Amino acid sequence: MYKLAEKPYDDPVEMRKVFCDTLMELAEKNKDIIVLDADLMGAMGTKPFLQKFPEQTVDCGIQEANMVGVAAGLSAVGKVPFVHTFAPFITRRACDQVFVSGAYAKLNVKLVGSDPGITAALNGGTHMPFEDMGIMRGIPEMTVLEPTDTVMLADIIRQISGVYGMHYMRLVRKQSVRIYEDGSTFEIGRAVTLREGKDVTIIASGYCVAEALKAAEELSVRGIGARVLNMFTWKPLDTEAVVKAARETGAIVTAENHNVINGLGSAVAEALVKNSPVPVEMVGVQDQFGEVGPVDYLAERFELKAENIVAAVEKVRMRK
Repeated sequence: MYKLAEKPYDDPVEMRKVFCDTLMELAEKNKDIIVLDADLMGAMGTKPFLQKFPEQTVDCGIQEANMVGVAAGLSAVGKVPFVHTFAPFITRRACDQVFVSGAYAKLNVKLVGSDPGITAALNGGTHMPFEDMGIMRGIPEMTVLEPTDTVMLADIIRQISGVYGMHYMRLVRKQSVRIYEDGSTFEIGRAVTLREGKDVTIIASGYCVAEALKAAEELSVRGIGARVLNMFTWKPLDTEAVVKAARETGAIVTAENHNVINGLGSAVAEALVKNSPVPVEMVGVQDQFGEVGPVDYLAERFELKAENIVAAVEKVRMRK
């Protein structure tokens, strides 16, 4: 089970290091683990894997669609391919190969998209995926995940390496905010309750989890009890946790580093309208393209900060 850190803090260990280290740990025991990349092994920090396991590594060059096809072929002969490139390229550029060669063929490919949303930062609008999870959420039988920190990332990699099927995982390459203690484990498809509250529920993912916790602290000063759920699995969504929160708190705010259209907010709203309709406000990117800038600037530009979550909570409570 999971254990929360005493308080969130900036993790000095980069997500990409944990990504590589965990895959190396798995590859020691399982020679079927294969790492594929599209000329980004330096950026993703997986060159140590290449050096240690050259026979289990394929750098396909800047050929993302071809890379997914290669991964599908490897899966068809019993290998377990982990396929990385920047999130817009694994989802937008290679979408048809993911859909047909991977999912439709019912194969076992682990798709990894890095630099989600505003964390693409200075790479700019073309490299800033605000739609990647929505694209993957629309593919039948695809499991769609966003690990929150290095602890969750390591646990999820270990889990999906042993579970047959198509998985899409978006993750920050560099530092993240540490939420969990070492050794924590998680159940895919089950939300994590980070904080209890009776007045409203904030359902957050990825970058926005730490901001949601900051917002909950500010709200407590105002006498508002905010429950905070980390919804790291977008599909299958933890509908039970969403409905329970709706019935017990009567209002929901979602917070995501993603377009609110076909994102986490949409998934939550779909669950609520079928089971327990309550007022919902969605903090996220409002149908916009990305742009160049440091993460802090972009968080303000696209209104993904704690203050935006607080404002959404105040608004949704007026609708209860």
